[in-house]
Amino acid sequence: MHQKVFTRYKDKPLITPEHLPLEVDAVFNPGVAEIDGEVVLLLRIEDRQGLSQIRVARSKNGVDDWTIADEPLLEPDLPDFPFEEWGCEDARVTQVGPRQWIIAYTAYSRYGPAVALATTSDFETANRLGVVLAPTNKDATVFPQPFDGINILLHRPVTGGYEHIWYASCRDGYANWSEPGVLLPERGGPWWDGLRIGVGAPPLRTDQGWLLIYHGVKDMAGHGVYRLGLALLDLDNPRRALARASRWVFAPEANFEQRGLVPNVVYTCGALLRGDDVWMYYGAADTVIGLATAKLTDLLDFVWKYDYLHQVGRGKGMV
Repeated sequence: MHQKVFTRYKDKPLITPEHLPLEVDAVFNPGVAEIDGEVVLLLRIEDRQGLSQIRVARSKNGVDDWTIADEPLLEPDLPDFPFEEWGCEDARVTQVGPRQWIIAYTAYSRYGPAVALATTSDFETANRLGVVLAPTNKDATVFPQPFDGINILLHRPVTGGYEHIWYASCRDGYANWSEPGVLLPERGGPWWDGLRIGVGAPPLRTDQGWLLIYHGVKDMAGHGVYRLGLALLDLDNPRRALARASRWVFAPEANFEQRGLVPNVVYTCGALLRGDDVWMYYGAADTVIGLATAKLTDLLDFVWKYDYLHQVGRGKGMV
């Protein structure tokens, strides 16, 4: 019997293009944060030109009555930011201070997708730090704390035709990233995450380690199927993986996940830990936004039960 870990909220989309105050093709892949008693989503919106912007939505309960900002928080085609000319995509949010958040997002231009960072204290305005990792690179997130004075960022460059999850380090803030290494590789072959992988939601701190929800892609009859899996990273050194589940934990099974602009896609950029519950906001079929919840204990049990690393050896990188 298939083990259900996540439960979809009402088995229907949470936010659709019809909820927005402008004409768009799609709304998907939101980052998420909590501020002043509200849940804040950083929506990726694809307009009728095909360009993506990041716009804020707020809700008291995180499920309905969303108030959507009149203007984008991050938008493309600004003269001072040429590497964003084709879009600002897939924002991931990390709280790094009492009222300070880092937004990692994809800056898309004719030169390819690159990793860009911005900061905000209120989600009404953002201060761009600019592109910090050159193309081709995306799926980045920053940890909420330094480790022995070193900030760590996860990202997904394309290297030699492969798309693994890498880490990078910064010793002086958030601008200069170096000391790269592979954290989790794509597994190749027929694996559910064999074609490519990337960071999903920013890692969640637990007493057993940093819980990472990541996406994996498998080619099936010429079409990529996006599913979500789990890994657990060392609490003191998240450049070291402790466990990685061999099987996926969440897949496009609902109608709104299987049908849309890009069929058979579930893709998360944000999750909240609320007590023992994980609230995962995700893009479905690159068209709408869904919400699925799970017990943190169930997710930790899952990653240990199906741990793949004991078969190939534990340690830093290439697992």
